[in-house]
Amino acid sequence: MASLLLAGGGTAGHVNPLLATASTLLERGHDVTAVGTPDGLEADLVPRAGLDLVEIEKVPFPRRPDAAALRFPGALRGAVKACEAAIDRVRADAVVGFGGYVSTPLYLAARRRRLPIVVHEANAKPGIANKLGARLTDRVAVTFPGTPLRHATVTGLPLRPELEALAGTLADAASRARAAAAAREARGWAADAPVLLAFGGSLGAASLNAALAGAIGTLVGHGVHVIHLTGKGKTEEAYRALAELPAADRGMYAVAEYSHDMASAFAAADAVVCRSGAATVCEIGALGLPALYVPLAHGNGEQALNAASAVDAGAAVLVRDADLTPAALTLHAERMLLDRDAREAMREAARGIGIADGAARLADLIEGAL
Repeated sequence: MASLLLAGGGTAGHVNPLLATASTLLERGHDVTAVGTPDGLEADLVPRAGLDLVEIEKVPFPRRPDAAALRFPGALRGAVKACEAAIDRVRADAVVGFGGYVSTPLYLAARRRRLPIVVHEANAKPGIANKLGARLTDRVAVTFPGTPLRHATVTGLPLRPELEALAGTLADAASRARAAAAAREARGWAADAPVLLAFGGSLGAASLNAALAGAIGTLVGHGVHVIHLTGKGKTEEAYRALAELPAADRGMYAVAEYSHDMASAFAAADAVVCRSGAATVCEIGALGLPALYVPLAHGNGEQALNAASAVDAGAAVLVRDADLTPAALTLHAERMLLDRDAREAMREAARGIGIADGAARLADLIEGAL
């Protein structure tokens, strides 16, 4: 069995695939240690998962010629030395990078130690660290077809274990019906109630919340049940819309800031409205759920690219943030939920492109590098 050093941090998009892969590698008998920064999500999530975390200071790539750019070479050298020390301490046989600030120094340290390097890129548009990493190895795993990295192999995204298990359940029509019925009945809804799940991530999405609040009267009036996760501190608009519903319909609109049990929320849902971060797109695709994606309006356009393969396959619809009106949300949601033929066609398309065993595929690639 091997000793493996995994790097990824800063955001959930880097940390969660690392943790899912680590879980699979540990099940296969390998030793796993993580590298991350002291102030990213990994500082909390990695120890919580029972993994050792080697902390190194964040070294952002300079974007302009300023004082930080002058300090960058020295800071990078220090981070590379810290990674070399970590390699020596755990006697690493290979390193695996998931992107983010910590991956670059680990890639460079591994190259100096002549260790195998494996790269995993979650997004359709790769980041700077993984562009570098892909130039140092031919073992490159990507989530989406067409990701512009050398030697790319599509493995999909390593999923959280509970969602990987749910994907297996939902793949069979009979077990899917049982899981959906149980999740709906736990909410006091009929087993065959059409259910829309809407969320904007942990911080919520103001435009999505506003559009759904404006659409909720029509949706519940047509028999649609809605689970609306608004994001922390963003329930006011939704609760106001809830109060304006007829008393008999209020039980069809479940509002919360977030869910501690997303597997249950996904199991209850027939369709989803959400942003299109890489993890979200992959989870929904693996679960075979029709989706309306509303990419973030800012950034480098990666969210629209993340959703592209699902949209092209017919598994999802994409609406620009600026175009997400209550009417647009209602139109697409009701087609996904109330038009049986459209729903089944989208579900079948999602099953055709969704990858539920991304952690196992990436673990195979890692073991092949040893």
